[in-house]
Amino acid sequence: MGWSQHSDAFLELNFRAMVTRLPSLLASSFRLAWQADRGAARVVLSAEGGRGVAQAVSLLAVNSVLARLMSDGPVEDRLRGAVPALFAVAAVLLVSALLRAASTYATGRLEPKVERVATELYLERAAAVELSAIEDDAFHKLLDTAQYGAASARRMIGLAAQVVNALISLVAAAGVLTVLHPALLPLLVTMTLPSAWSALTIARRRYESFHAWVQHARAGRLISSLLTEPAAAPEIRVHGVGPFLLRHFRAMSETAEAEQARLARLEARTGLIAATWTGVAIVATYATLGALLFTGAMSLSVAGTAVIAIRTGSASLDSLVLEINSLHEEALFVGDLQRLYVEAAKRAIPQGGDALPEEPSEIRFENVTFTYPGTSNRPALQNVTLSVPLGRIVALVGENGSGKTTLVKLLAGLYAPERGRILWDDVDAAKADRRQLAERVAMVAQDFKRWPFTARVNVAVGRTTAPVTDERITSSVAQAGAQDVLADLPRGLDTLLARGFSGGHDLSGGQWQRLGIARAAYRQGQILIVDEPTAALDARAELEVFDRIRALAGSGQTVVLITHRLASVRHADLVHVLEQGRLVESGTPDELLAAGGVYADLYALQAAQFTAKVTSREAG
Repeated sequence: MGWSQHSDAFLELNFRAMVTRLPSLLASSFRLAWQADRGAARVVLSAEGGRGVAQAVSLLAVNSVLARLMSDGPVEDRLRGAVPALFAVAAVLLVSALLRAASTYATGRLEPKVERVATELYLERAAAVELSAIEDDAFHKLLDTAQYGAASARRMIGLAAQVVNALISLVAAAGVLTVLHPALLPLLVTMTLPSAWSALTIARRRYESFHAWVQHARAGRLISSLLTEPAAAPEIRVHGVGPFLLRHFRAMSETAEAEQARLARLEARTGLIAATWTGVAIVATYATLGALLFTGAMSLSVAGTAVIAIRTGSASLDSLVLEINSLHEEALFVGDLQRLYVEAAKRAIPQGGDALPEEPSEIRFENVTFTYPGTSNRPALQNVTLSVPLGRIVALVGENGSGKTTLVKLLAGLYAPERGRILWDDVDAAKADRRQLAERVAMVAQDFKRWPFTARVNVAVGRTTAPVTDERITSSVAQAGAQDVLADLPRGLDTLLARGFSGGHDLSGGQWQRLGIARAAYRQGQILIVDEPTAALDARAELEVFDRIRALAGSGQTVVLITHRLASVRHADLVHVLEQGRLVESGTPDELLAAGGVYADLYALQAAQFTAKVTSREAG
């Protein structure tokens, strides 16, 4: 069930629960509106309240008109006596129209602002959580459901305004009916109960269905997007993957359609039952009116006003129930959004902490163990103790799955050790200021983000807090050796790197890798973590990149290098060899080769492969 478990508390959708939650729903809507635009919120609240009062005054004025017209005396006198009340009705209608226009304008101002504020809060909270939260399937499902909360918050504003208006109108109509005859008020309620039951039952089913199918819907959207995604386009065409994806999209869509058909069938049955019940209640109401007239307990003019009040009250109560139901349904999604706020606060990157040394001499891992959440496999790192001296080139080598990338993520503060400590000199990273730690680190990951922005922004996004200057951009590009990449772009640094847009351009893998290194250089972090920096480069370009990495270390920057190409680490000051999450060797490249251990074996395997290729070409 995951995050669906919370839905049980909100699915007790009965009339009592609806009425009980009405004040909190209105208060929640008002808080959102107040936060977005206080002036517009005041206008909406005042205008809707005024419209409800105007409706009560209108009913009383209509009763006065009917009483005058149906009284004894000459027609001229009766008409003359009704004129003031008629003017009152006209004035009330004019005021009501003006209030409606004011409310419509203010609501139109409020709704987009509320959606923006709610969306910003959603994105702000999501961006501030730990990496482990983003990678948690259950938390990601909460992100899926909460994303609808911002649009629901927008709709809640208009619904809340309508609820306030309907509530005041209902109170006015009920008050008039009570004055006319107390027996009429229960009949008014009886007429509306069927529609209330119907609306609440349908809302419950829809919300249950949404939570059960939300990830299915996301998977369907993912498959459909793959068919138009540029990165997948070559393989779709060469391997003929299109029909395969279409079959799965069709199958998923058909199951979703079957669920919608089930809901529609149940909704039709529920509506039919409610309509039958309402018809019986209407017959009973008008039979009661007839009996009151027949027995003389009510005059004709009062009966006429009662009919209008019943129709007005019934319409107001119908509207109130439906709008409260819609408000309640939207509030369920806003509730998901609020739960995200709470959960994201629990998983947020902590603020504050111990200050890191200005110029530490080393970063030391002491008996560090780490297991990825939700996995029952062996730890990704197990009891690792090693040192990263600052101002040097430190290489991490080992086969796939040995724990190299996990180690640098721990070094960058993206994860916290399960056991053990990571020390910057004598400061425990777990107690340090995480934002200060992040400021010290620049990273070029193997799968770094290719932002759909201009080349200039793709470099400058390395440190968004620094002013974007041509000097810093040019220096970073030069450090990465990316001048030729920019020279080939039609608009240089101002070229949009997103092919799907007008004027957009794309880069090769090697060109992107150079731009990623320029981004890291622009960041000017104390520690540069580079994960497989030459994976997409040819031999000549690889040599150039490593020369530039060595130059960065020569300027005092610490370089932590992950690579499978062991020949590339020959200039490293220190090499740590990992195997199945454990540290098995440490030393300089020459010391490790002389020791004849894991590093030497891997080096020999790669050297033999290279020698075999050369021999094969010569034989050919």
